[in-house]
Amino acid sequence: MNPEKTVNHIVNWLKDYANKSGVKGFVIGISGGIDSAVTSTLCAKTGLPLLCLEMPIHQEDTQVSRALNHISWLKDNFNDITLTNVNLTTTFDSLVNAFPPVKNEEERFMSLANTRARLRMTSLYYFAALHGYLVAGTGNKVEDFGVGFYTKYGDGGVDLSPIADLLKTEVFELAAYLGVNDEILNAAPTDGLWGDDRTDEDQLGASYPELEWAMEMDELNKKDTQFNGREKEVFRIYKRLNSANKHKMNLIPICKIPANFK
Repeated sequence: MNPEKTVNHIVNWLKDYANKSGVKGFVIGISGGIDSAVTSTLCAKTGLPLLCLEMPIHQEDTQVSRALNHISWLKDNFNDITLTNVNLTTTFDSLVNAFPPVKNEEERFMSLANTRARLRMTSLYYFAALHGYLVAGTGNKVEDFGVGFYTKYGDGGVDLSPIADLLKTEVFELAAYLGVNDEILNAAPTDGLWGDDRTDEDQLGASYPELEWAMEMDELNKKDTQFNGREKEVFRIYKRLNSANKHKMNLIPICKIPANFK
C-alpha cells in the first residue's frame, strides 16, 4: 500500500462527499483505538470542522486517556477541531434499570454491550443534526465485511465509511504514516463495550492478521479441509463469524408483495 496516495485519496473523497451533500463537517466518536484515531485524523485533514465526541460508559481509564490524548493531538495539529465530552454512564445505568430482569445473565451482558454502542450512535446523530455534520464511521474491511464485528445500528450506524476498504493491518500502517500517538499504535484493539480490558482477539478467538488471511482464503473459495492445525482453526472461526453475522452485512430483507395482490 502507498500510504501517501491512500491518505490523499480518502481525504479528497471525504471533502467531495461532504461538499456534494451540502454538510458543514464531520462528527466522530473517539474511543482511544486505532480505527477512530485514523478516521478522525483523515477527517481533520479535510480542513472541514470536526467534532470529536468522547462518550464513556463505565470505561477503562486507559481507554479514556488515550482518547483524550488523541483529541489533544488533533487540536494541536489541525484547525477547527472541537471536543464534547458526553458521559453516558448514568444514562446507560438508568436504561438498564428500566429493563426487566432476565434469567440468562450471559445473554444479558451481550445485549447490554450492543446497547452501549446504540446509545453512542444516538448521541452522534444528535450532534450531527444539531450542527449539520456527517457521522463518520470507523469500521475496517475485516470487521465490516469479514466477521461482522460491529453492532447493527450501533457503530454500524453511520453516514459514510472512510476506512471500510482497508484491512486492520493497513489501518495500522496508515496510523504510523499519519503520526498517530504510540500509545494508540501499541494498544491491543478492543471494542470498549464491556467495561474491562478484554481485547478484540479475546472475543474473536483470532488476531486480525489471522482473520485477514482467512478472509483472503475464503475469497479464493478455499475449504477448511485444505488446512491443518491453527490455520484450520482460524479458518473455521472466520467462517462461523462470517455466517452468523451475514444479517449485518446484507441488505435488510424486504417482503415483496405479488402485483396481483395489490
